[in-house]
Amino acid sequence: MEQKKIFIVAGEVSGDMHAASLIKELKTLNPSIKFMGLGGKRMEEQGVHLFFDLTKIAVVGFTEIFKNLFLFRKIFYGFIKNAEREKPDLIILVDYPGFNLRLAKELKKRGFKILYYISPQIWAWGEKRIKIIRQNVDKMIVLFDFEKEIYQKNGIDVEFVGHPLLDSIELNLSKDEFAKSLSIQNKNPIISLLPGSRNNEVTKILPIMINSAKLIYEEFPQTQFLVLSSSNVDINAYHNFIKESHLPIRMLDSQHYNAIANSDLALVASGTATLETAILKTPMIIVYKVSFFTWAYAKSMIKIPYIGLVNVVARRQMVPEFVQFKARPGLIAREAISILKDREKYNNLRNELSQIKMHLGSPGASKRTAEIALSLI
Repeated sequence: MEQKKIFIVAGEVSGDMHAASLIKELKTLNPSIKFMGLGGKRMEEQGVHLFFDLTKIAVVGFTEIFKNLFLFRKIFYGFIKNAEREKPDLIILVDYPGFNLRLAKELKKRGFKILYYISPQIWAWGEKRIKIIRQNVDKMIVLFDFEKEIYQKNGIDVEFVGHPLLDSIELNLSKDEFAKSLSIQNKNPIISLLPGSRNNEVTKILPIMINSAKLIYEEFPQTQFLVLSSSNVDINAYHNFIKESHLPIRMLDSQHYNAIANSDLALVASGTATLETAILKTPMIIVYKVSFFTWAYAKSMIKIPYIGLVNVVARRQMVPEFVQFKARPGLIAREAISILKDREKYNNLRNELSQIKMHLGSPGASKRTAEIALSLI
């Protein structure tokens, strides 16, 4: 029997993680499949032959993309040439819509079968992208329950599989064990800072978080701060800001879930991390900032009043957001101090966050997606 080939494209750290989980399930169901594509180190660890590590140039915003335009074009057309040569049985596009929707259009012209895993945020950007998806995607896989009805209404073949985070989040340390492993005091407040998984996010957002931490520290001088780093970001970006802060800050490159779960509060850049924090029921504040031109463009296009995934899933502003001009240390610290001081407010936020899981389906998303993928080849 001829060996099946699947091409897969993931452009960011979270996409690389979810793609790797999917590939692992696909290999369990059919060990003979050959995988090639664009992604990151987690996909490579699962045996994918990478044409390029896209996660190394993961950027956000119009101006940042423009600076890397030549490289993106080279990767884009290089992938198409590889697809024409290798003739994969299926191409799986994972999230990363700015790149992947354009890719879907070109690949469909050439007759390839396309599965799109993790829907573009059509609920945020309006339904302008629906037509492109209807014309170029054979099957859409969504992670949130409310997304399915949007696609069905527009005549697109769609399946809701639930969120793979329900399978990937694991805790192996109690608060006592976690504090002991870091030689910190369990009885003192712990605040985690999650400034994003891209270099340009960290350089913009971490200074805001650290300056907010300074103000929180004035009110709660026993507070211990943890910066949760991303392997995709230059380590010096963290060290330089932490060194200048003169605060009791520890940087962690592992044990992120244990850190979040055992924190009293988290300051989180918008994205998948807000969902991870919600699943772990840790009260959080969303902090986000991009370049002015990126913000102005997004402001004109985005159709919802908030950006945090946790608020999108809740369909209301459950968690406070400090975005762009509101991303000011004084405002952020004031909200953080209010949450930490007001026990009723704190407990209410924890209880509300516990409801998020209801919108994320049941464990087994990667396995269900793998079964759907194999049904297409």
